[in-house]
Amino acid sequence: MNKILIFGVGLIGGSLALNAKKAAFASHIVGVGRNQDNLNDAIKLKLIDRISDDLEKDIVESHIIVIAAPVAQFASILETIQPHLASHTIITDVGSTKTEVMKSAKEILGAQYSQFIGGHPIAGSEKHGATSADIDLFKNKNVILTPDETTSPQAKETIESLWKNAGAVVSNMSHTEHDKIFSTISHLPHLLAFSLVDMITHRSNANELLKFAASGFKDFTRIAASSPEMWKDITLANKQFILEDIQHFENEIKLLKEAIQHEDTKKILALFENASKTRNKWSQ
Repeated sequence: MNKILIFGVGLIGGSLALNAKKAAFASHIVGVGRNQDNLNDAIKLKLIDRISDDLEKDIVESHIIVIAAPVAQFASILETIQPHLASHTIITDVGSTKTEVMKSAKEILGAQYSQFIGGHPIAGSEKHGATSADIDLFKNKNVILTPDETTSPQAKETIESLWKNAGAVVSNMSHTEHDKIFSTISHLPHLLAFSLVDMITHRSNANELLKFAASGFKDFTRIAASSPEMWKDITLANKQFILEDIQHFENEIKLLKEAIQHEDTKKILALFENASKTRNKWSQ
């Protein structure tokens, strides 16, 4: 019997479980998590077959273990897994940062590190929890895997198949390249959205501002409704590259501020036209 054990049956973990069931990738899926109500929802929605009642036994018997919990919990979950990890078991994760994850996996798993392969599905929404699971979540979406020179070919092949069966487009890159890229195109935008909404909440006319906010504001700040705990963990886990990108953004906003102060229409227009051209070309 092929068994998948999922730590964290939320939007990503639950959606992956749905796809694994549909593709008969596993005959038995077991869920683990801190929120009992969420796990009960996962059972009701048939995302998982059961909630683990003997974690050590489930770890030993699992063919694939997916860590879909917040990245700050990754090390403690691996420490729970490691003493009971069988040689046939492959471990992967779905975290938005990879360098710290790979470092923890190497330190904790030791000789069994080859059984781990980092992963990051570029899919999701501001929603979270088992009730948000969607079988089409990964369809035609990118999934990044971060194998290194020690990764077992079997582990790489198995996890690639897991994601391809979910309809994803799988790519491979180093953990450093991954974290640099996603700091710029994912992490920084989330921080900007959180910061803008937080700024408004501290204004004396916050209710009036939000009353008249239209679709542009809604589109820009949608991601500020994402899980605060998850994004706190991501921000700290990718601290180095995020701080670099914040500095780049501060330099850019400073240039715009100075152009506005000096009513430099040429600089303002050039900045807007460059951004508009790039955005339109990308979205085609």
